[in-house]
Amino acid sequence: MSAPRAGLRPARPPWGSSKVAEPHFLESVVAPSSQPRGTIVFGHANGFPAGTYRVLFEAWRAAGWRVEAVEKFGHDPRYPVSGNWPRLREQLLDFIDAVSPQAPVHLVGHSLGGYLGLLAACRRPARVASLLLLDSPVLAGWRAHSVQVMKLTRLMPRVSPGRVSRTRRWQWPSAAAAHTHFAAKHAFARWDPRVLADYIAAGTEPDPDAQAGTPGAVRLAFRREIETRIYDTLPHRLCTLIHRHPPAGPVGFVGGTQSTEVRQVGLAATRALTRGRIEWIEGSHLYPMERPDETAAAVLRWLDEVQAAARPAPARQST
Repeated sequence: MSAPRAGLRPARPPWGSSKVAEPHFLESVVAPSSQPRGTIVFGHANGFPAGTYRVLFEAWRAAGWRVEAVEKFGHDPRYPVSGNWPRLREQLLDFIDAVSPQAPVHLVGHSLGGYLGLLAACRRPARVASLLLLDSPVLAGWRAHSVQVMKLTRLMPRVSPGRVSRTRRWQWPSAAAAHTHFAAKHAFARWDPRVLADYIAAGTEPDPDAQAGTPGAVRLAFRREIETRIYDTLPHRLCTLIHRHPPAGPVGFVGGTQSTEVRQVGLAATRALTRGRIEWIEGSHLYPMERPDETAAAVLRWLDEVQAAARPAPARQST
């Protein structure tokens, strides 16, 4: 029997079209109670601490879910960044064991967080009730082989996003100056203002090396050398891993209609993994920051349908 098609309707992005059909997301409204409906463990995108996603977390908690997240992957010296991210996977799995020792959790991950969720679900499938990938397309085929070759020949730093993060600005005289800096950038100008404010709050910290006379100086909280190292060590054997050790629970994918990452990676392997549980939200790879309310609603609908599919069917009454 095939796995239940929980959570998302198959769809195609309207590439090349200026009109994007708005998906009819289910608005889940559940009064908070002392007993949460379950635990969501969220994984953030590279360079964006978990606090950046506060708007989403509040929506999920208001719907009755417990929400937990690693604040910054790669910054705990017990889990250093290395090739194909085995230590980051262990950081996520150890976090799951700490916050939910008994019950499986629902993993939701954006970009890096989605890939780490997939690695965790393949490593210990019993710990993961479901997995939702937010613009984390699965690398496969010749593209995966190309990544492997670039890593072996040490060309990865020249072509990965790390070539940008390696030299990005990381210090400002104040949090307000950091906000002005990012708000002026095209990619950040598309963000919901609440999310940009949360990114400044979570993504910067007091700068201990600031010059005298600038007591409010800040720096990036997510160290750019760690962000760069994560980009340069992208796993290239995901399809082999999925084939040998598939996740036990349902997997879904929500992509951005204008996502460069999806266009570059393709969706063949993602369609196979999710069994067609794919849907789209208008926006770029960073659509959770651009459309947080719509993203939160999409995740809630996924969780509603996953839980509905897991309920036993009512017993038939004999006549």
